[in-house]
Amino acid sequence: MKRICVTNRLLCQEDFLSRVQKIAAAGADAILLREKDLSETQYAILAKQVQEICLPYNVSLLLNSFWQTAATMHLPVQLPMPQFQKLSSADRLEIPAVGVSVHSIAEAHYAQAHHADWLIAGHIFPTACKPDLPPRGIPFLQQICDAVSIPVYAIGGITAEQQECIQAAGASGCCVMSQWMTCANPQTELQKWRNFS
Repeated sequence: MKRICVTNRLLCQEDFLSRVQKIAAAGADAILLREKDLSETQYAILAKQVQEICLPYNVSLLLNSFWQTAATMHLPVQLPMPQFQKLSSADRLEIPAVGVSVHSIAEAHYAQAHHADWLIAGHIFPTACKPDLPPRGIPFLQQICDAVSIPVYAIGGITAEQQECIQAAGASGCCVMSQWMTCANPQTELQKWRNFS
């Protein structure tokens, strides 16, 4: 069960890079650098800083949306479906690996058919990030997992206690933002998540 930390520096009550360092040291499997409000230039600068933090801990860094930066830095990238659909075959070859955010079985099929390496499916449970949208639930997650052969990661309102049902649905792991960005002690928080393995 892979646990991916999705960043949101606006949630941090401490220095953002200090929080990233604590999460990497605590043993997150990967860090997905979200930070959707930044320009590509600002994002690229931050990505290099976060990469320097991740390397000593052997934590994978996934970029978000800015595939050109991912290609330049030779890093995987997570794309929303509309952006993935616009990616040319030549552009795709420049990126080491590409994940796609999906919200339906049709999108999951499309992403796999067009050589996505993994999917992030959501949102599964109620989340403050999307207060006006109802969660899709575990049955949706299981349908996505059953529909494809590539890894699927669940996102949206997931707690440590829900990892078992996520795994039972066939997911390879989960993505977590708010809890890991705001918890008092990332080491203690990550250990709680590992205890449910």
